[in-house]
Amino acid sequence: MPIIKKPIQTHHGNLFLIPAFLLSLVACGAEDSVSDGSSSEAFANNEMASAMPAAVTQLTGASLLNCEALSEQFSFNQTVITSVATAPAGPIAEGRGRTSEAAAHCLIRGNMNERVSPIDNNTYAIGFEMRLPQDWNGRFFYHANGGVDGFVNTASGSLGGNQTTTALQLGYAVINSDAGHQGPAPFFGIDPQARIDYGYNAVATLTPMAKSLITDAYGKGPERSYFAGCSNGGRHGMVAAARFADQYDGILAGNPGFNLPQAAVAQLYAVQQFTLVATSSNEDGNPDISSAFTQAERDMIASRVLERCDGLDGLVDGMVADNMACRAEFDLQQDVPTCSEQRDGMCLSEDQKTVLGNIMDGARNSAGETLYTSFPYDPGMAGQSWAGWKFNSSQSQNRDPGATAAIFTTPPFDIDMFREQGGYQFAMNFDMDTDAPKIYGTNELYTESPMSFMTPPNPNNMDTLRDNGSKLMVYHGMADGVFSPDDTIRWYSALDAQNAGNADEFARLYLVPGMGHCSSGPSTDQFNMFEALVAWVEEGVSPDRVTASVRGDNPEIPADWSPERTRPLCAFPAVARYNGSGDIEDAANFSCVAP
Repeated sequence: MPIIKKPIQTHHGNLFLIPAFLLSLVACGAEDSVSDGSSSEAFANNEMASAMPAAVTQLTGASLLNCEALSEQFSFNQTVITSVATAPAGPIAEGRGRTSEAAAHCLIRGNMNERVSPIDNNTYAIGFEMRLPQDWNGRFFYHANGGVDGFVNTASGSLGGNQTTTALQLGYAVINSDAGHQGPAPFFGIDPQARIDYGYNAVATLTPMAKSLITDAYGKGPERSYFAGCSNGGRHGMVAAARFADQYDGILAGNPGFNLPQAAVAQLYAVQQFTLVATSSNEDGNPDISSAFTQAERDMIASRVLERCDGLDGLVDGMVADNMACRAEFDLQQDVPTCSEQRDGMCLSEDQKTVLGNIMDGARNSAGETLYTSFPYDPGMAGQSWAGWKFNSSQSQNRDPGATAAIFTTPPFDIDMFREQGGYQFAMNFDMDTDAPKIYGTNELYTESPMSFMTPPNPNNMDTLRDNGSKLMVYHGMADGVFSPDDTIRWYSALDAQNAGNADEFARLYLVPGMGHCSSGPSTDQFNMFEALVAWVEEGVSPDRVTASVRGDNPEIPADWSPERTRPLCAFPAVARYNGSGDIEDAANFSCVAP
């Protein structure tokens, strides 16, 4: 049973108090990651300006030559086209009962690198689907999946930000892939190559193939290439930005879990902590960790965060737009009532405060060493997304426990034993001192560590992205319960330090107040960031702000919010502040102000 430890206040108090954190937070890390100093010097001397390609304002599209002929004409190394068919204009199934309209296009399915694993005797291949519109706009769109992949989803091309329009509808040639394994279970991770395909090699393998297929289909290759995804798809985007930036002109990464093995360990740590204050059991006899913090208690915590931080952005509107300032104002111990008797939803016990403080400060081992970064306090903690990740995914066999057991540790845990004990018991038995370091492990069979194949190599160094003239836009919900926005803030701060404070020339970060994991929460979680990315790439329009709106089908919007509410999402570290006059529901009356 893990030991309750007192929260270390510096991780939520003074760490982000002043703008200087942009440099002080990463001074040592940035220095270590610069090999010769050329990255910073180039920007400081403005030497890269001439290297940037001129913005393209007019692309040349094309018409599809012959869809069915591609089955015979197209040839690419280790690629098998399994089906080719013309899809008429009309609705296409998106999964989960959803459909979208699409113009006539060519539907192609296939796989690459099919093989039989010598480890588990299962057949593996990198499966894909491509949809090529009859009237093509000259652009390529790689849509990366969330979760642990395992499915070839409809290649319509989600634009992120809860947009209903798809890339296919806009005339893009779109690809989607299962990342090299079939099915949602993470147990493919016992195969070394399947691990690497999932981590980065599927994107590396599919990208040149897709561009070659596009060339055969239209008689010309794409003039601009884009990449987008959220969650694990956002991780794929961050990896693409570091490994394959010369292949993509624009990358949109949402709620990126680019340190996913660390985040998975933090999920198991949370299970251990929640168990200490759980008050009831499930049908299987295991503690019900959702009873550690009831809905009423989480609502109360959210209300206390609002009391302390809502007005820090110049307007009391049920949102904490200036979360960085909130860190200096909100204190769990002082601002949340401590129960003098029984828990009643209006207070927290001392043990609850300790447990929540431990989780929000970031997972630690018994020596107090950090295993994953801190989480910010945000009113969206009361939302279903936060609860789902903290209480459900953290003990699901197919989510964090299974992924940690099979994919994110070297060597992987015995899968039969894992199945027998189940996700909850695995989380409880996971040793933060001896098991957590296995995410950095290698051996003769597993020659790349999980923290190597899953993460961007040296994420603070995106010189290729910069020098190629490519652009990266990242957004992150402040109430993400699994991938901490603090981790993304740390990354961007390090990137900015390495580029002499000029990272915004090629990369931007946008924090979404109240939003959970990719969507939901008391937030303006609908925004067209992809359109801003394209304008930045092709027209040179700097995306200082992106307008976000209330989503009509978001059930977590507070009753006193206007359904017409809009807010600017400001490029970090700027914060949206009310101008002092005009309709408070209109983003036009807010400015993005630097701290």
